[in-house]
Amino acid sequence: MRFLLDDEQREFGRTLDGLLEAAGTPAVVRAWAAGDTAPGRALWARLAEAGVFALAVPEQHDGLGPLPVELAVAFGELGRHAVPGPLVETVAAAALLDRLGDGDVTRTWLPQIASGKAVVSLCGPGASSPYALDADASDAVFVIDGDTLRVADGHGPVQPSLDPARRLARPHGGTVLAHGPQVIAAAAHAADVAALATAAQALGLGRALLARTVGYVGQRTQFGVAIGSFQSVKHRLADTLIALEFAEPLLHAAALALATADPAAGREIAAAKVSAGEAAYAAARTALQLHGAVGYTEELDLSLWIRKARPLRDAWGTPAACRDRVLAP
Repeated sequence: MRFLLDDEQREFGRTLDGLLEAAGTPAVVRAWAAGDTAPGRALWARLAEAGVFALAVPEQHDGLGPLPVELAVAFGELGRHAVPGPLVETVAAAALLDRLGDGDVTRTWLPQIASGKAVVSLCGPGASSPYALDADASDAVFVIDGDTLRVADGHGPVQPSLDPARRLARPHGGTVLAHGPQVIAAAAHAADVAALATAAQALGLGRALLARTVGYVGQRTQFGVAIGSFQSVKHRLADTLIALEFAEPLLHAAALALATADPAAGREIAAAKVSAGEAAYAAARTALQLHGAVGYTEELDLSLWIRKARPLRDAWGTPAACRDRVLAP
């Protein structure tokens, strides 16, 4: 089993990190939460130029993939910078359409997804919610209902969310695109891709929270010394780091299992999802506690990361559902 990324994969991650750092994602997140999607769409286009969405699209439809390991690297950086939008849902929709075979729907949407021209959302089995993420900002919302795939013709009002940048709405109506057992099989594969990407996002988010917290406790003083010198603070940070470090090899193993179509890929992805989600959630609690009262304030960018931790932990496979899948005979 290969747990380490190669040089090209690490360089890809560093390139995305530099791109997103320069983009100033906190302002993009705040605009997206307020309903102004223009900055987010502009960032989406730059991510597409970097090849992020093409990683989920096969070469015959203008993509580069599917490449699950590189996809995990990319979504780790997207999580580290708290990029808003239906990122996971778009690559999961690409996986869904790819598995349905070469038809008009596939030929229409996959090249658009690969190029970043189409922002799409996906609602269905495995999403743990009847709501579609960012339906109001998407060019299409694909809905899976049993063995039927349709594209919604509208959506209900946007609902309040723990994370204001995750805008949720219930899709309705629409045109049937496919029907039959092939939809069920494709939906299961799409849910696995979504869970893997979400796990990578959570891991990146957790690492960002830990880095910000380490930086803060090194500057914040009490009794004349940095609070980071207190043994209890060191232990809390160490526990957070260990949880994130344990989750990373599970994520790599899951990506490799998906890339090689390993029969155990579903179980590997569930293990990665629960580990990364719980580690990110623990990192959010640590960040909130060690930042003290300022950790609660919306004005501090830290809140943009903290609010994403729990939704990412629960989306595309709650911890309980993932544990059940890992333990299933």
